[in-house]
Amino acid sequence: MPANGHPMQFKIKHMEKMEQEDERGPIRNSSFQIKLPLFIAMALVVGVLLGATTFSPSSNNPQGTAKSYLKFRDILSYIDRDYVDTVNIEALADYGITQMLKKLDPHTAYIPADELAMARSYLEGDFEGIGVEFNIFKDTIYVVSPISGGPSEAAGIQAGDKIVKVNGETVAGIGITNEGVFKRLRGKQGSKVNLTILRDATRKPLNVSIERSKIPTSSVDVSYMVDNTTGYIKVSRFSANTYEEFKEALTKLKGKGMQQLILDLRGNPGGYMDHAIRMADEFVSGEKMIVYTDGKGDKYDSKTFAEQKGAFEKGPLIVLLDEGSASASEIVAGALQDNDRALIVGRRSFGKGLVQVPIPLNDGSELRLTISRYYTPSGRSIQKPYAGDAESYEMDILNRFENGEYFHPDSSLFVDSLKYKTLQGRAVYGGGGIMPDVFVPRDTMELSHYLSQLYNKNIIREYTLNYYRKNKNTLEKMPFEKFKANFEVTDKMLQDVVQMAREAEVEYNEAEFNRSKNLLRNNLKAFIARSVYGNQGFFPILHQSDEEFQQAIRHFSRAQRLASDSM
Repeated sequence: MPANGHPMQFKIKHMEKMEQEDERGPIRNSSFQIKLPLFIAMALVVGVLLGATTFSPSSNNPQGTAKSYLKFRDILSYIDRDYVDTVNIEALADYGITQMLKKLDPHTAYIPADELAMARSYLEGDFEGIGVEFNIFKDTIYVVSPISGGPSEAAGIQAGDKIVKVNGETVAGIGITNEGVFKRLRGKQGSKVNLTILRDATRKPLNVSIERSKIPTSSVDVSYMVDNTTGYIKVSRFSANTYEEFKEALTKLKGKGMQQLILDLRGNPGGYMDHAIRMADEFVSGEKMIVYTDGKGDKYDSKTFAEQKGAFEKGPLIVLLDEGSASASEIVAGALQDNDRALIVGRRSFGKGLVQVPIPLNDGSELRLTISRYYTPSGRSIQKPYAGDAESYEMDILNRFENGEYFHPDSSLFVDSLKYKTLQGRAVYGGGGIMPDVFVPRDTMELSHYLSQLYNKNIIREYTLNYYRKNKNTLEKMPFEKFKANFEVTDKMLQDVVQMAREAEVEYNEAEFNRSKNLLRNNLKAFIARSVYGNQGFFPILHQSDEEFQQAIRHFSRAQRLASDSM
């Protein structure tokens, strides 16, 4: 998986997977929201327009549906037969369907058969491949690390190896993309792939044959004790194993003496609804409502309540949210906020509150049709407004930035018409997304264009990988607590980063460098810690410069009062 995620957005990407969302089985929650185009392709044309086996007139307006269907079919037939130039009918129909679905909502989507397997794999508990975390730097695939226990580790693949050929095909210097790497490295369990790699310690290319196998992935990026009583769990998505991973992490933290918890859902795009409900149920006592849905008629209406004795129904709880938290994340946060069970800290969440049902089509493709809306227990719709303009909808996050919402709450959302009451009578507000109880503006004091260029050019990750390789023996003998307390990023190290940046044609800016120097030190230390200790080292270092995390720590007294009142 590419490892070039910006640490200040706290999105740690894993193991040949992409941070996008899928849904399968009964009614589940999708987020092919703004990160992927809405999948509209020619298979629907084959299945509906030509085959006609899936066509069934609507019970609400059968005559109108049949007329529209025949009209579309006739127009395509006339164009195909009589239009003056040769036309790709399937592509033309594809465009028409794309425009049609835009009139519905931004999350109804069509996924063609050849893309469905990969789309689903983004939320599977594991996948089949060679088991490496990779990064594309200077048009070359670099191994960030082999996955522990995976086939690449067994074959001797090392951090820093450059993959230059896959099955004899050159993959360096050809403009390779993440998707291109996935297609070449993933494959059926038991199949083999031959890699040609370059390693700094050897002069000649190395040829390695690796047998693919199932690679476990994790949706709980990290869990650790911040201090003797405070636990922290970061959940990056809601996938096939999320609840089990979360429950295991929660149980371990309780065993270490945890009395209060930070649940970090920042940047979590959502996933399976049932895992979100089960997670919320671990915190909500009795038979309180968690979420309900409302659709056309009552066919897809539902109400979901807490059912079991949760593992952490008492004790201060803080949930971190931001504009990247969507869908299932918002279900958890809304349930905990409306039941006065958690203090929400951060910024307004994304606002994805539409429910899709997957409808398989004859050729193996799938239509994901919106059939209802999510509502929090107080009655707030999670879905932000959509006026039929997909471009404006996709630009909403940028518009929030330009309108200043990242730095102060949007006053237009704090009006009586959007006011709701929690179980204890606290005022909460709708308008799309979950509004935090404690707003934390984006901390941009140490950000700069120069620092962004260091990330965009992968300078920081490349430097820290080199540093780790050169100092591996010393670093791996050092306990993490000693590293955390004593390791310093020196001025010499900073200058080495500047020099590497110059060689990558990043123009030095002294004022911006000085502005970002402390944050750069923190991020360098965090990435070095990641190479040595994994995410158990990465996040505790990163959190030292994480204002939202620090605000959460400072607001536990308020979370304590909330927890006491809700008992």
